[in-house]
This record gives sequence, C-alpha cells and structure tokens, in this order.
Amino acid sequence: MTEQKHFPLSTSHSPPTALPTPDEKSMRFQEACIPELAEGAVKQAYYQTLAAGCKVIEAINGQLVESSPDGSVRVLRKLPMGIPVSPGQRVVRLKK
Repeated sequence: MTEQKHFPLSTSHSPPTALPTPDEKSMRFQEACIPELAEGAVKQAYYQTLAAGCKVIEAINGQLVESSPDGSVRVLRKLPMGIPVSPGQRVVRLKK
C-alpha cells in the first residue's frame, strides 16, 4: 500500500485583503471595456463549441444559419427584418 501525502490548501493564515474601492474614472474605463470583452468571449465560445464537435446556430445577413465543425453551413430559415434602435432606446412590444 502506498503512503498518501496530505498538502495544506493554504500555507498563509492571514485574512484575504479587500480590494480598493475604484474611483469614478477607473469605473468608467472598465465599463468602456465591456463591449470589447463581450465580443472576445462570444468569439471564444463560438470556436470552442466548434472545436468540441458541436454545431453553432447564428444570425447572418437576415438568415438563421447552422455552422458545423467541418465548415459546412446550412440555412435554417429567413429572419424577419430587425427594428432599428439607437443605444439606450427602449422598445416595447405591443400586445396582439
């Protein structure tokens, strides 16, 4: 039988340090980075999904398209025209 060694999870016994409260300028800078970070995350998820052998469904040029890991693309259906909006604008869907 082999001897098992136990390692402590942490050798430090000091409490975790609190992060400093950001000022307004640094908060605005970080918030401005959100769209770029989101775009990178979406691209990464897209390629990871294809690399895992799964298909990806996306909207391209007004069509719902299924992309496969082998590079093939299949149009599933045409999408309705989008509603043009400006940033920050709220759109309310009318009840039928």
